[in-house]
Amino acid sequence: MKAQEIRNISFHGIGRLGLEREPGEHGYWVSEDSFLRLLDEFAGRSRVRLSFDDGNVSDIEIALPALVERGLTADFFPVADRVGTAGSVDRAGLRELVAAEMRVGTHGAAHRRWTCGSAAVLVDELETARRRIAQAAGCVVDSAACPFGAYDRRLLRRLRVLGYKTVFTSDERPAWEGSWCQPRYTVRAGDTAETVRARMFCERAAAGRLADAAVLRVKAWR
Repeated sequence: MKAQEIRNISFHGIGRLGLEREPGEHGYWVSEDSFLRLLDEFAGRSRVRLSFDDGNVSDIEIALPALVERGLTADFFPVADRVGTAGSVDRAGLRELVAAEMRVGTHGAAHRRWTCGSAAVLVDELETARRRIAQAAGCVVDSAACPFGAYDRRLLRRLRVLGYKTVFTSDERPAWEGSWCQPRYTVRAGDTAETVRARMFCERAAAGRLADAAVLRVKAWR
């Protein structure tokens, strides 16, 4: 059977952002009203896979009940160092996600780029953080979302060796169902149903699909 083209779509924070933990974070938070309207837009489409990065407490307080109400599932990628801290999901929240049949992966230890740093940092980000999140959530963690969407050939090779079954990036392109590496579109502050339709669901000619494949191939071989 031929693989189907899908859209991976990622959210970050929902609601009102308090203190920024890193520059530019406010640009990735959407209001609760906007989130619910966008969720209805995505719920009405086939072959859409949703995800939530960073492990903000809004994943539990806002996203989870809205997903359950609509019969949707999603992937959640917490940052290990933030679990249980102010404004972030805690152990009980992670287990609530698993109980609701959501998928939990890893976004690393400290929200650092995985394409730079020492060998010890990579162990902390790719291995130790994975174990910590698995223990907190009480589930197997076999998917990862690359912080800042940063990846290269060396990183992808290491993730394969470590046995990750799916790796999500932020390449803003369609993906193929079942592929190991999954590009995602990111929802940003100010997005509306109209803007996401134009950016994420526009009709694509064969030439555009070939160009996407070529770009992703080049990025993976850097």
